[in-house]
Amino acid sequence: MSSTLLRKARGALIGDKAFYRAVLAIIIPVIIQSSISNFVNFLDNLMVGALGDAQMSGVSISNQLIFVFNLAIFGGLAGPGIFGAQFYGAGNMDGMRNTFRIKLLESLLLLAVAFTAFLGFSKPLISLYLQGDGDAALAQEMLVNGQKYLMVMLFGLPAFALTQCYAGTLREMGETRLPMVASVAAVLTNAVFNYLLIFGKLGLPRLEVVGAAMATVISRYVELGIVMIFTHRHHLRFSFIEGAFRTLKVPAALLKKVAKMGAPLLLNELLWSIGMSALTAIYSMCGLAVVSALSITFTISNLFNSVYMSMGTAVAVMVGQALGAGNFEKAKGDVWRLIAFGVAGAAAMGLMLSLFSSLIPRAYTGVTQDVRDIAARLLRVTSCAMPLYAIAHCTYFTLRSGGKTIITFLFDSCYTWAFSVPLALLMVKVFQAEIVVAYAVVEAANLIKCVIGLLFVRSGKWIQNLTSVTE
Repeated sequence: MSSTLLRKARGALIGDKAFYRAVLAIIIPVIIQSSISNFVNFLDNLMVGALGDAQMSGVSISNQLIFVFNLAIFGGLAGPGIFGAQFYGAGNMDGMRNTFRIKLLESLLLLAVAFTAFLGFSKPLISLYLQGDGDAALAQEMLVNGQKYLMVMLFGLPAFALTQCYAGTLREMGETRLPMVASVAAVLTNAVFNYLLIFGKLGLPRLEVVGAAMATVISRYVELGIVMIFTHRHHLRFSFIEGAFRTLKVPAALLKKVAKMGAPLLLNELLWSIGMSALTAIYSMCGLAVVSALSITFTISNLFNSVYMSMGTAVAVMVGQALGAGNFEKAKGDVWRLIAFGVAGAAAMGLMLSLFSSLIPRAYTGVTQDVRDIAARLLRVTSCAMPLYAIAHCTYFTLRSGGKTIITFLFDSCYTWAFSVPLALLMVKVFQAEIVVAYAVVEAANLIKCVIGLLFVRSGKWIQNLTSVTE
């Protein structure tokens, strides 16, 4: 009896060679891209950290605000992206072309909102993260550095948005190598110009945090140039781009369908990212040193997140294309194997992160020992929670691939605001827990989210073909 159950479990959770070949073909370029990007971000973080706590914290806070915009772009493009993957699975290039146009329109709208918010309210937004105990002069210096960095970063937002329109559509076709190449070129460009402009090398001026922002902006346009030029030069292969800019008009029926399904995704990513920023602001109430420690924690942990994060792309592509082709049994079977693979990868990377959690923060020589110690303890908590992150990530993308955007909204951002944020406030303000304890309790509570997500996936209610929409 037990051996029969074991065989069934293995069959449900472990795929054959063809399955893993397909998965690896998708995720390896994504992992390479993510790993290089995160490693260069780590080097950038080290360079800014070498300037001091005030500079690193100011940049970290501004990047929290940029993070909200970035995820709003991802959320806005996710709705048309669901249809794009299924249109490609159905062999419908006109459908893909129209979803690409919808992405352009949504990007323009989000850019207008972002510029209004950041130009008009940068000081009060940054000040939200400077409420903890500490030197008032240090807090003021963090504010000044954060504002300088943010104002320069605004110039790179249009390039980032347009790059995501192209790269997202290419990934929906299963083309992950080109976005990888463009991203690698961008992060290498960023690394070089960071060194030159932060510290003033090769005769260039020493610009410190402004130089860090300029380097990022330059890299954004390098990435955009590579993606655009390659896509347009290979227009026969990527035929969705042919005539894509002749008009921005899209069929009303498709626009209505995408808007109805995509609005919850946009709202979800926006509220979730604001929720994550709110959590950071709450944690920062434990002291100004926590701001720098969290910056180090997030930067280092991202070095180990690439395996399970790449599984979201695999789920979106493999499950989305299977649903678009009407192969529901394949979609259902692939989901569980992808979740199992993601959890196994996350557990392995979590173990590695735990082993290096005390060593890597020592590289931050520009910050205090207290900051490094807090970061090391937070990293150990993160390493234990990584399998939970993998489950939540894969289940989210599964529900999204089937167009269940209302459920994903409840599952993701509503959970964050209804549970995670109040729990963090409870730990910090009521129980006055130290940062590591508060952080551990909030991260451990992700187990609840994982159980809910797995129950939704098991129900099969996410399975549907969206390509029958009138164009």
